Amino acid sequence: MASNPKPHQALIFLLLQLFFFLVSTTTGTSSSSSPPAPTVFDILPQFGLPSGLLPDSVINYTLSEDGRFVVVLNNPCYIEFDYLVYYDKTIKGKLSYGSITELEGIQVRRFFLWLSVDEIRVDLPPSDSIYFQVGFINKKLDLDQFKIVRSCYFASAASGCGGGGGLRSWKQFLEIPAPKEELEMLITE
Repeated sequence: MASNPKPHQALIFLLLQLFFFLVSTTTGTSSSSSPPAPTVFDILPQFGLPSGLLPDSVINYTLSEDGRFVVVLNNPCYIEFDYLVYYDKTIKGKLSYGSITELEGIQVRRFFLWLSVDEIRVDLPPSDSIYFQVGFINKKLDLDQFKIVRSCYFASAASGCGGGGGLRSWKQFLEIPAPKEELEMLITE
């Protein structure tokens, strides 16, 4: 009777080893085969929007199930599209297919004023246009300029533009940025 418990103990030992082997193999493969987390530039096209709506200086983002998002940049900055655009350090809004609503943290310079962009949307089905809602004004722009993620230049502490810290002087308020191509042409002629 003393020999019967030994085969039973060996079977339990063998089953425990098999269990730990399977657990370690499953844990090891799932962590090594898990895909990397998508970037915000991967998420935008999944919602029918161009990835170049945001600058390349994004350091973090969150997206909730209801579409609300927060994007954090390493610094406030500017990008020159058809218009000069200011990006605050934190950008918030609600993402749905083909649009961003309840937008905060993006402004566009028009003449002498900085205006908050409230909504961004594209046509459904897709076309070559993108629309920016600024107050009651709806501006249609060419979609191509937003397809590539761009680098932006950082706002200086003395800048009176955008949400950066107030106006420093009336001269800055009245100053119109010179178009880069025309300035280079004037210098070379």
